[in-house]
Amino acid sequence: MLSAQERDQILRVWDLIAGHEAPFGAELLLRLFTVYPSTKIYFKHLGAYPDEVQLLNHGQRLLSAVGVAVQHMDNLRAVLSPLADLHARILRVDPANFPLLIQCFQVVLASHLQGEYTVEMQAAWDKFLTGVAVVLTEKHR
Repeated sequence: MLSAQERDQILRVWDLIAGHEAPFGAELLLRLFTVYPSTKIYFKHLGAYPDEVQLLNHGQRLLSAVGVAVQHMDNLRAVLSPLADLHARILRVDPANFPLLIQCFQVVLASHLQGEYTVEMQAAWDKFLTGVAVVLTEKHR
């Protein structure tokens, strides 16, 4: 799936954001809700207007899952199977929402990392996150 160079790009970006999962995740969610308000339906537990603490907490969970995926790039299906079950069977997330999340995440990365976030890094992350999304949507029926 990913070349050695793409894996290196993903790990380099993750090294830059590791330890800052909560604020990156909170910003990702805030962007998602702002640009695509229909996605809020899957986050009813946050309320209509989530506060900073709620966004930070859920952002931490979201980006921690991304971190697990980064650490297990070779075994995404096995590692993400519980999350795939959750999103498909319990939360019933429409698979069309994952590309929206990916797009918002790319914007967050680019806005924070700026010149450090190269075109090659963006392409590698797009490929990686698309792979994650495919795994998370495989159990939808």
